[in-house]
Amino acid sequence: MTEFETTETDWREELLSTRAEKDDFFGSHPQSPIPPGERDDFDGLSYFDPDADYRVTATVERHDDPEPLDLETTAGPSQRYLRTMTLHLDVDGEEASLAVYQQEGQDSLFVPFRDKTTGQQSYENGRYLELYPDREPADGDEIVVDFNLAYSPFCAYSETFSCPLPPEENWLDLLIPAGEKTWDDH
Repeated sequence: MTEFETTETDWREELLSTRAEKDDFFGSHPQSPIPPGERDDFDGLSYFDPDADYRVTATVERHDDPEPLDLETTAGPSQRYLRTMTLHLDVDGEEASLAVYQQEGQDSLFVPFRDKTTGQQSYENGRYLELYPDREPADGDEIVVDFNLAYSPFCAYSETFSCPLPPEENWLDLLIPAGEKTWDDH
């Protein structure tokens, strides 16, 4: 069974389990981004309801000569990434593209983005996706992008963190009500 062939029930259970683990980490772990004085009152992050419609297949466009790009951050110096590929996808009948970034030596694919929930229902500086394909995607490959796994960076919870901002090329003119919502418990 491929990652996209799991049943919706299995997918939903795994997603809810992942969210529960994250809430536990945020509420009790010493490396939680929640300020220590606020952890006792922390009762979990806010999430959009799981929605399989926001788990889509994207087509990979590889960049043979990845372009370096300095992503601005919420505080401090910019961070250097390579734009290694572009994902072409369809969300709610709307075509979209998302640039994918990697830092030197990084295996995961970093996809920072903004959408029409940004600053309203989700964190004001955008959200992130991290993709972990089982192998290096080739041009024309298909990869699953699950916006239900979109998360707010640590700087959404504490000003002690500096986080990359999604570049304008990843500002989607779409409403994606999936993943983490704004944390407004503080």
